[in-house]
Amino acid sequence: MISPIPRLIPICVLLLALFPAVLPGEDWPHFLGPRQDLHSAERGLDFDFPESGLPILWEVERGRGHAGPVVADGKVVFMHQVDKQEQIRCLDAATGAVLWEHSYPVDVSQSYGIVDAPRSSPVIDPETKQVYSLGNDGDLLCFRLDDGGIVWQKKLPDLFGPSPFFFGYGSCPLVYRDTLIVQVGADQACVVAFDKRDGDIVWQTDHAWNGSYASPVLTKINGEDRVLVFAGGMAKPPHGGLLCLNPLDGRIDSEFPWRSDNFTSVNATSPVPCGENRVFLTEDYGLGGVMLQYGADFQPRVLWTSPEFGCQFQTPIYHEGVLYGFGGNGGLMLAYDVATGRHLWNEAFYQTTIPWKGRDIPISLGHAHCVHIDGGFLCLSENGALLRMELNADGFRILSKTRLFYAPETWAPPVVSGGRLYINQNEFGSRLICFDVSGTGSEGSADSEQSGTAENAVRSVASPE
Repeated sequence: MISPIPRLIPICVLLLALFPAVLPGEDWPHFLGPRQDLHSAERGLDFDFPESGLPILWEVERGRGHAGPVVADGKVVFMHQVDKQEQIRCLDAATGAVLWEHSYPVDVSQSYGIVDAPRSSPVIDPETKQVYSLGNDGDLLCFRLDDGGIVWQKKLPDLFGPSPFFFGYGSCPLVYRDTLIVQVGADQACVVAFDKRDGDIVWQTDHAWNGSYASPVLTKINGEDRVLVFAGGMAKPPHGGLLCLNPLDGRIDSEFPWRSDNFTSVNATSPVPCGENRVFLTEDYGLGGVMLQYGADFQPRVLWTSPEFGCQFQTPIYHEGVLYGFGGNGGLMLAYDVATGRHLWNEAFYQTTIPWKGRDIPISLGHAHCVHIDGGFLCLSENGALLRMELNADGFRILSKTRLFYAPETWAPPVVSGGRLYINQNEFGSRLICFDVSGTGSEGSADSEQSGTAENAVRSVASPE
């Protein structure tokens, strides 16, 4: 008897060649993505979108704030401000139905005409299935993801004293092993690690630099785990820079000053690891960008600098030896060689237009964000334009483009998980929108009738009224 196995092998090979691999949906538990590098491993998605818009699965109203959503276990969690309440809300990822929410009062003030509102995105721990949120007034809470029950909570100013911030706390916590690492920025504690399960303090590290709006990130230096904290708060004279800490005990290996001498400057862009022992810092108040190289003694040296590569709060993305980002407020896309600091190219996209209400509107990327997914880059402008691009050291190629809406201050990075694209619209009708990029048409939208706040059908995005 002849075994059928040899006959099946060519068929399997043929099927693999005809149909691209589709990986299971990947959670997006941190605002910088699954690995804090703005990269996703999802494949088989449909980014060949028309200029007329993408199909919407559902949308919900939001309050104030620039904190982006996070996704895990089929749930979407986001944080916003409603009147004088700060609220953490959990939705069903497929339908937008509200699963749980928690609110508490906050002091709503403003600086330089900018109203305080949440800037720190929640973080989901894949091990414990717990959600951590840090509010504007320093309310640090831990929830169960499944039902929203509060596991523990802390009031950071009560524990460590006040922190000098322009707009309240705004740095996202970092889950590392059994701890939750928080940039507190108080005079008594610059960085603190809490036990992620019960909230007990594991270690706290003092430093003269106060808290910033940049989030701690994990990297490898000399083969060892290190946490990078880009500090610098509301202090006269202004001070701040990069702290390199051992996440096991909070010991500071080194410090590197990088802060404009302008009092109203802020360090708000998260450090960008660019391969082992290399880290890029950027700010947009005069100094611009700097690439650091760490030696065997964990001390940094300047590899190169670029005053033009100044990002205010939009974190650049490192990919295959090239660093991409958006300098200043005008949305100039920049590409730099990581090893040498050579400026490879730049583009403002002023001649690229997208139809909107009968007019061809030029793209203005502004404080844009890019994520790498499914072999290309997805770029979201600050006013609602979405580009699918191919980027490399030689230049760029726009593969598709559309306008999701036309509204300012879309500052949170796009989130992709499970074939769904999540976008915050912050003005002219603040909302969280879930788009279908699964490539399966309207599948997955049938359950949307379960939600009283979500749309009941897949449709193309409409302009906000």
